[in-house]
Amino acid sequence: MARYIDEILQPGERVLYSTNAHWIFYFPAILAWIVAIALFVLSRQTDIYSVMIVCLFGAGLVALAALFWTLKGWFHRFTTETDVTNLRVVHKTGFIKRRTFEMALDKVESVDVNQSILGRILNYGDVTINGVGEGRETIRTIASPLAFRSSITTR
Repeated sequence: MARYIDEILQPGERVLYSTNAHWIFYFPAILAWIVAIALFVLSRQTDIYSVMIVCLFGAGLVALAALFWTLKGWFHRFTTETDVTNLRVVHKTGFIKRRTFEMALDKVESVDVNQSILGRILNYGDVTINGVGEGRETIRTIASPLAFRSSITTR
């Protein structure tokens, strides 16, 4: 399956920078997998049959939730593209219901980065692109937001 940006490039246009949604989208799944494994290990440590069954049942339920969150995070990352070309900024989300945002680089007035403390540590954040007469667009939870901003503002 081809990337969206490869399908819409104009003649003479080239991709300068690409980023994606940050891996933090997997965080609920990671926590759930840890809980599922802990419950499974606990079920193997106990000699009481009812406690073992409850722990195994809990581990199974939490593992199902973890699997769902893993697939949900993967699908979000798989269907999200954010690119800067020599002519424009392109952001695409969605698979069946697609939402795209494009803004010419010469119409970009400013680029703002918003990072939490955890975002600073793990290198993710929200980027708001303000356009001249074209409004404002916020791209949430992308990897390397400062590098993304630099790729837009450096010409």
